[in-house]
Amino acid sequence: MNLFADIKTLVLDALAQMQSEGSLPADLDFTNVAVEPPRDPLHGDMATNAAMVLAKSAKMKPRDIADALAVKLAADDRVTVADVAGPGFLNLRLSPSVWLDVVPSALNAGTDFGRSNMGDGKKVNVEYVSANPTGPLHVGHTRGAVFGDALASLLDFAGYNVTREYYINDGGAQVDVLARSVYLRYLEANGQAVQFEDGTYPGDYLIAVGQDVKEKYGDTLVGKPESEWLKELREFSTEAMMDLIRRDLASIGVKMDVFFSEKSLYGTGRIESALADLEAKGLIYEGVLEPPKGKKPDDWEAREQTLFKSTEHGDDVDRPVKKSDGAWTYFAPDIAYHYDKVQRGFDELIDILGADHGGYVKRMKAAVSALSDGEVPLDIKLCQLVKLYKNGEPFKMSKRAGTFITLSDVVEQVGPDVARFVMLTRKNDAPLDFDFDKVLEQSKENPVFYVQNAHARVCSVIRRAKQLNIDVSDDALKSAKVDLLTHEAELTLIKKMAEWPRMLELAAKHNEPHRIAFYLIELAADFHSLYSQGNSDGELRFINENEIGKSQAKISLIRAVSVVISAGLGILGVTPMEEMR
Repeated sequence: MNLFADIKTLVLDALAQMQSEGSLPADLDFTNVAVEPPRDPLHGDMATNAAMVLAKSAKMKPRDIADALAVKLAADDRVTVADVAGPGFLNLRLSPSVWLDVVPSALNAGTDFGRSNMGDGKKVNVEYVSANPTGPLHVGHTRGAVFGDALASLLDFAGYNVTREYYINDGGAQVDVLARSVYLRYLEANGQAVQFEDGTYPGDYLIAVGQDVKEKYGDTLVGKPESEWLKELREFSTEAMMDLIRRDLASIGVKMDVFFSEKSLYGTGRIESALADLEAKGLIYEGVLEPPKGKKPDDWEAREQTLFKSTEHGDDVDRPVKKSDGAWTYFAPDIAYHYDKVQRGFDELIDILGADHGGYVKRMKAAVSALSDGEVPLDIKLCQLVKLYKNGEPFKMSKRAGTFITLSDVVEQVGPDVARFVMLTRKNDAPLDFDFDKVLEQSKENPVFYVQNAHARVCSVIRRAKQLNIDVSDDALKSAKVDLLTHEAELTLIKKMAEWPRMLELAAKHNEPHRIAFYLIELAADFHSLYSQGNSDGELRFINENEIGKSQAKISLIRAVSVVISAGLGILGVTPMEEMR
């Protein structure tokens, strides 16, 4: 049940009826007609912008459209008042019975309440994390991992066919550095003193890898030239790091469907094939780029290079794909990788990247637009930095990692549920302060506790009702007399719960899973408010042994709230608590 969608259908049907009667032109586009909560709840339950968005194309005054539409809508039993405000906004008040129907609808649907088919089974590839396989994941990767995983779950809930993908950056020079660093740990495991110079990875996490190399090779690689062990240790070290990364991801509840190796693009003709596709479209040429203003980027050369006409697909400048010496630029394998995604038949691509990839957005969108002939949209979401605090001070770097705070450090401190929820309490492109002390507080100032405590309180009420021999089985609550819920505070909670399906579709439409966290905090606030009022107002208490029917109605309401909280937390990858420790 999506009440907002139902009322929007009512509005669209009324507009179509006005067209058939000749009071509206026949050739109107209703795409931008919306039904949403009014900015001020005092104005009504819902508002529609229909008259405002149709006035220009209809060549009519918004007020005239709104007045006629109000008459049509008021004739429906679900609408008690249809008021025209200002130049033509239309505010609606709905019958209480309409709102009350939300409770049994939520209970009957369970945690599928709000599940949508808006995605219509379209194939979406969500690529996230994609960290260099040179060490454990750090806190920045944690935010990207949580954001990407929650977004994938959200899109799945909204009816998309989602593939979760990790791009292994194992084709660059950083993997050579990893192999050399592991070799130093290998020498150390063989009793030699070593020195980690600048440009190597000194973290303790490579000690075990060095020991594993010793177990496999003994001392046969000691003193050997790099040419005899570099290739072998590249593969050995990369595999060891990916095992570590998979464990890190599992610790925070992230599981990928696909791990795609950058290395698989080299020497296989796949890069050449992607560029041949662009060349066939007249988008590859030999030329010299103008020197950029300000700081020169790494991929600029004052020499003739092979260039991609990315400006024909919305980029600011054309981009080099092959250097003057014949080597590929960093952009070339990225083009090939996304070409592979397009060829796999995805209808939409989403990349989750760190904040330092801002310059990557336009060029990659241009490439996907060119490769798919504009048929496959690419949305790139950048995750801003996370600042860590503990005891009021910045949290210091991890000794194990050598230079940064790891994902496992964060999970060890607060657990996966807290880490995931907190990472989603800010929009992805806004900086996030993560205070280890505050996120573990059991207070209303802590959003994780606040939402989980709402669910736990509902479970506590249900346990208490069972002790009093009140039937609170699913069947009993689904058939409870919800018309006994008449208090304004109860209706406020129901109205907030009714927004869930609409909010889900908005979050999925804009690829913004943080909206789920925001909504759950608001829903929990309305629940806690009702709970608190029951302490002083007997009419609002959830359990009254002398009024079993009314108790069942009230418990059916809060049980429905817990269903929505469970569904929302499930999308975020957070466990709903039945008891708070």
